[in-house]
Amino acid sequence: MSEPLKVVGYFDTLVTAGAGVDGLLRGAAALSGVVAGAQRHGRVSRRGPEDTTPPEATDHPHAPHRECSTGSVWLERTGEPHANDEIIVERLAVALDLLETRYDPVGALETAIDPARTLEERTTALAKLSITPSSRIRIIATKPNTCLSDTPSTAVPTHHGILRATLGKTSTEPPSTPAGLGTWVRADQAPRSWEAAMIAFQLTEPGMPVLDASELGTLLMLARAHDPQEPHDDIRNLMRLDTRSAHILRTLVETDSIRSAATELGMHHSTLQARHEALTRELGYDPRTTTGRIRYGTAEFLRRLTDERVAQEETLRSPHRQS
Repeated sequence: MSEPLKVVGYFDTLVTAGAGVDGLLRGAAALSGVVAGAQRHGRVSRRGPEDTTPPEATDHPHAPHRECSTGSVWLERTGEPHANDEIIVERLAVALDLLETRYDPVGALETAIDPARTLEERTTALAKLSITPSSRIRIIATKPNTCLSDTPSTAVPTHHGILRATLGKTSTEPPSTPAGLGTWVRADQAPRSWEAAMIAFQLTEPGMPVLDASELGTLLMLARAHDPQEPHDDIRNLMRLDTRSAHILRTLVETDSIRSAATELGMHHSTLQARHEALTRELGYDPRTTTGRIRYGTAEFLRRLTDERVAQEETLRSPHRQS
């Protein structure tokens, strides 16, 4: 094995073993034979090659020197550089960056569930969470103030406001509070589980506060294809209905006949018949036919996933209807 590869492997072993700042500096000093130093968040740390803390000095050289996310690292070599000095300083900087992010699981989880990040970026983030890409995980969506114990979570801005994303493993107990459980996926496919979790969360209701996205079946595929910013006209038509009209429509769809719907609603048969005809004109289809029921059910399902800002705009554009 070449010397540069040995240096890389040496630092990889230190990082995997959980070495801290001093351990990484001791390793760099042992490999180089000179003092190794680091400045992190304004604090300077130095270690000598004999596992000693060298005396303070104001004129020690920083050669070679490299910047890292929290400051900089260097070797204190006087005279000509040795062949591996550059690679030692480079791997020391990388190791310190990993050490920094090891204590930032929130940032790592945000990256792991972000569909805009590359697979490589997500895999690196998973490593910071001590999760292999092939691990079986799911993401859980809850209200931002709901935290599950002993597992990484982070608040995430979404189309529906701030939600909390929590990493779920096979041993994680689902919450009893309103929550959307994402589908089980390989860890490197976490964005798909997060997307499913958000969809499931939007469909929770008082009688079903926790919903597993896998229970949606093909509806999950339909929801993924839905753009809440550009809803279909069938969805917009439902959003224009006032509460009373929406209740009448739902009853017409769910009952066997207009007469039984009228009885349930406490309306005269002929009055409900007229409302049925008006709703048919307004929707553009008869909600009591087989096809109409499917269109209504699909539109109502997607309406619950539509951005609230779109719904508010529809309300402002439409006059209030009386029953």
